[in-house]
Amino acid sequence: MSEQSEQPPIRAGVIGVGSMGQNHVRVYRELPETALVGIHDVNMEQAGSVADAFGTAALEMDELLESVDVVSIAVPTQFHYKTARECIAAGVHVLIEKPFVDELDNGRELIEFADQRNILLQVGHIERFNPAVMTLMGLLDDLDIIAIEARRLGPPLEREIDDTAVMDLMIHDLDILCSIFGEEIEKVHAAGTRESNYATATIQTPSGCIGQLTASRVTQQKVRELTITAESCRVIVDYIDQSIEITRQSLPEYVRQEGFRYRHENIVEQVLVERREPLKNELSAFAEAVRTDSEPIVTGADGLRALSLAREIDQLASHEKTAPTDTV
Repeated sequence: MSEQSEQPPIRAGVIGVGSMGQNHVRVYRELPETALVGIHDVNMEQAGSVADAFGTAALEMDELLESVDVVSIAVPTQFHYKTARECIAAGVHVLIEKPFVDELDNGRELIEFADQRNILLQVGHIERFNPAVMTLMGLLDDLDIIAIEARRLGPPLEREIDDTAVMDLMIHDLDILCSIFGEEIEKVHAAGTRESNYATATIQTPSGCIGQLTASRVTQQKVRELTITAESCRVIVDYIDQSIEITRQSLPEYVRQEGFRYRHENIVEQVLVERREPLKNELSAFAEAVRTDSEPIVTGADGLRALSLAREIDQLASHEKTAPTDTV
């Protein structure tokens, strides 16, 4: 019997059971390392309906916090700070869906508050847990990166959403690029159109690496792709297919045909990726970090960094006067 199976499961709850929150409910219920204890929503009728569907209990906030070790917070962003602070004060570890908070100062205060109480705080940048991205991270030491292009495109949504394409979509790729570059961003340029539903940005690090990002809610094809240009190869990561393709540097082949000609033959590798639902990876990692009292893969500082960049890009893309970069 494994060591993990001998330990009691982490008791989990979910606060906010809209569409994303319901996915957290489902996954906590399915994971062997967690036990779903209950859920809470300000709309108790909604909470009761979801609780019935997933075989759990709809609890008042104080009841839930007395019964769990961890919670996922999937309420609207403007309520992240208040909700997380109440959970941390109760001694409950928190995973907060992205974007981390509505104001950077609130995020800084939450990080300090959690540190003072030895509470783990993880931010829900789920693409870090996409199996293709997790596999890519293991390849980075062999890549001399020149530039990264990220495209996150899709058609208009069938539901209303307050966030811009930058805050809703591009923020995922900003987190990924920052984690790959491993250094601060020095320069930021951006432009946007279609009422903030389409935006492009270029970021650059002090060492000269360039990131180019596009986010769209007006493109009639769903694309989730990351392309790395390195000295010796080109790497394409498809988030949807959970695949990685590497095109290696090729050598010319000379062919005698009506005089001498040459051609390049590409060497393409398909990297083995063990496919799994990213949310299961995310919540498993969260539970493991709590169990081992270790730093989460996506920290509060990571969430602040992505949020700060996204807000600066939003300002530039909407043609507003840009304030100095708010460092985190």
